[in-house]
Amino acid sequence: MAFSRSSGILLHPTSHPGRYGIGELGREAYQFIDFLAQSGQKLWQILPLGPTGYGNSPYMSFSAIAGNHLLISLDILREKNLLSHADLEDIPDFPLDQVDFDKLIAWKIPLLRKAASNFVKGSDTILYKQFAGFCAGNADWLEDYALFMALSHAYQGKAWMEWPTEIRERHWGALETPKQELQEEIFLHKFLQFEFFEQWLALKRYANALGIEIIGDIPIYVSHNSADVWANPQVFRLDPQTGNPLEVAGVPPDYFSATGQLWGNPLYNWDYLKNTGFDWWVRRLKGVLSLVDIIRIDHFRGLEAYWAVAFGQENAINGRWLKAPGYDLFNTIRDRLGKLPIIAEDLGDIDQAVLDFRDHFAFPGMKILHFAFGGDAGNPYLPFNVERNCVIYTGTHDNNTTLGWFQDNANDYEKARLYQYLGAPSGQGVAWDLIRLAYSSVANQAIVPLQDVLGLGSDARMNTPSVAEGNWSWRYRQEALTGEYSHRLRDLVNLFGRNR
Repeated sequence: MAFSRSSGILLHPTSHPGRYGIGELGREAYQFIDFLAQSGQKLWQILPLGPTGYGNSPYMSFSAIAGNHLLISLDILREKNLLSHADLEDIPDFPLDQVDFDKLIAWKIPLLRKAASNFVKGSDTILYKQFAGFCAGNADWLEDYALFMALSHAYQGKAWMEWPTEIRERHWGALETPKQELQEEIFLHKFLQFEFFEQWLALKRYANALGIEIIGDIPIYVSHNSADVWANPQVFRLDPQTGNPLEVAGVPPDYFSATGQLWGNPLYNWDYLKNTGFDWWVRRLKGVLSLVDIIRIDHFRGLEAYWAVAFGQENAINGRWLKAPGYDLFNTIRDRLGKLPIIAEDLGDIDQAVLDFRDHFAFPGMKILHFAFGGDAGNPYLPFNVERNCVIYTGTHDNNTTLGWFQDNANDYEKARLYQYLGAPSGQGVAWDLIRLAYSSVANQAIVPLQDVLGLGSDARMNTPSVAEGNWSWRYRQEALTGEYSHRLRDLVNLFGRNR
């Protein structure tokens, strides 16, 4: 479906400021939405919201539907009398510009446990009825997720493939004992999901009331060590003896990596999914759409054809393309859920079959200005070559910031082409030059990372693909969101008609 002419900002909630070491769903998140409204923005794009594990990547989550409990606002828990003022007095010296995940987790998880304990001890019957209703309404994924997280804790964080055979393979009756023994831990994770959903949906209602829609993000694949794979092994192509994937996901060599990207996710058992009416995918998208207004599907091309690499390979060079039943999948989802507010991430190794697949469903694709100035006038990312039904970005979370790109990545030819294209720089810096190009394009939607609005360099980059450490941790400072930036953005919105 095509979207109205509008603009927005890309920012993951972990990047909000605040004194508790990570962006949360409290005051600072609401202030960011106020900034969006003051700036004339209609869109807030985020990364996947799921709970993260090793590496802290939102694209490698323990669940395809659950929320990240680290985003829960401690101040809101205090307002509910689930924490006290004293609980929040002795705060570690967290860095202001980064998330120190190890330090954060060591401090915050005990507080979340305390809040859950206080919830049990409390006498708020209305809140408890709401909790019970949430658990009942989300039982199709919540029961497995809470048990998975409790078992993971009981087995000292070992991946489910290393659990005892009867637990790993979910033998009949084998889960009854751990369900009894781990009741407290299971309750904890149900409570954390209840609280996350409560806080997130309140924030979403606030954004929607101001005319701002949230663009969510779903990875095409799920993490091998996740509740989804453990509870639904038939959905994935796994070795029945070990639980390991037969082949894993990735992409061949591209702009981001000369050896490709070896993600390691298990691939889907498309025959099983098709025979069951793609029910797992329908429930997944329905769950995510309860949290956001629009979904960006990461690695959309993998739903037309996907790169399969034998399990155990060191890189993604030696893989093979296999076809996916994408047309049947989206026809089924549309029949079950209605309109499909989907953005197709169509970057990387794309052929005509993928473009035809995208256009068949009228999904807008993505155009990246960092890619626009290599080659000649036929470059598909140049603003005069993009179509209306697309989303144009200066860069994404996988790109450097625009200033970082210009200083560290763009070659002399690209810089010369950019200057030639601009005619005369704005005087506000290269990031704002590209913001103006994005806004002035015919693309229905223009999205800009907050780092570019603030004119930040490579130090503010969110992710470097194929690099395991140092990602996903950037945060902005509250004082950075000044009236000057909101006025600049609003002026561009009005000048280029991005308020329809």
